[in-house]
Amino acid sequence: MGATLSNLTDGVANGSTIGPGLGDIPESCVACVFMYLTPPEICNLARLNRAFRGAASSDSVWESKLPSNYQDLLDLLPPERYQNLSKKDIFALLSRPISFDDGNKEVWVDRVTGRVCMSISAKGMAITGIEDRRYWNWIPTEESRFHVVAYLQQIWWFEVDGVIKFPFPAGVYTLLFRLHLGRFSKRLGRRVCNFEHTHGWDIKPVRFELSTSNGQQAFCECCLDEPEKDDANGNSKRGCWIEYKVGEFIVSDSDPAIEVRFSMKQIDCTHSKGVGRQRQQHFVAFPQWLFDLCAIQTFQMSPPLFVCNWWTDGEFAVGCFDAFGIPIMM
Repeated sequence: MGATLSNLTDGVANGSTIGPGLGDIPESCVACVFMYLTPPEICNLARLNRAFRGAASSDSVWESKLPSNYQDLLDLLPPERYQNLSKKDIFALLSRPISFDDGNKEVWVDRVTGRVCMSISAKGMAITGIEDRRYWNWIPTEESRFHVVAYLQQIWWFEVDGVIKFPFPAGVYTLLFRLHLGRFSKRLGRRVCNFEHTHGWDIKPVRFELSTSNGQQAFCECCLDEPEKDDANGNSKRGCWIEYKVGEFIVSDSDPAIEVRFSMKQIDCTHSKGVGRQRQQHFVAFPQWLFDLCAIQTFQMSPPLFVCNWWTDGEFAVGCFDAFGIPIMM
């Protein structure tokens, strides 16, 4: 293709009249081609000439890249933020995270796919014992898009529940928790993880569940601490953020808005879970996107929405719990 484009433009550059060039393609034809390209590809081609630049600003092109119910996303913003904007500018606006629900949730449009993504902070979920500082603490960190994670000291009954009701566009969505096992910190400017007191999460599995208002259900179980096993990419689970897929659900229409309930539990009281001195464990959880998201990334809450893992004898230890993301898959 590069050679073809070069040949088409050589005639103009040499002052000859060999044949038509890219500048002769009607803007309307270019716009039709742009309908099948991704936003980054459109922006790159806009630099070729005036016709391509004009087509790259066309409302019809950018409306095709927006989710069908993008107005529902705009309604989360004050009207003055989006009034009189072109569709291209609206896409740029929605590609930046929009906070709602007291800043505990974020939703945005993926810049490449145009899919809706969501992330839910740990503060936007119900965590058993979260108010008792013997068990849980909130820890600030730049590794969370919400700048804070919930840190579990030690507990016997581990339960996290969340719910989101949102007019997601039609499509197939994946719900996942993004978690981190082991407490991390900075030492001499380097990120280090401490697993000295991490224990218990390899004894019995954590159960992840989701259910929707229209009767869909999914669940999975897995042990969060299996040092001998790596993730699908060959990376060690310890010391890294890991995404745990709960399951998928289908949205056929954004109206009425679907309600999704999700949870992460380990309620076997034969051993405690936690982190800290002696027999406590560290656990960090980031439910994304997302998505950024628990991330729904077609549930780019695949933040993101968007969008968790975590326990020697009789003890269950966790570390930090950040957010739930939903990535949205179409």
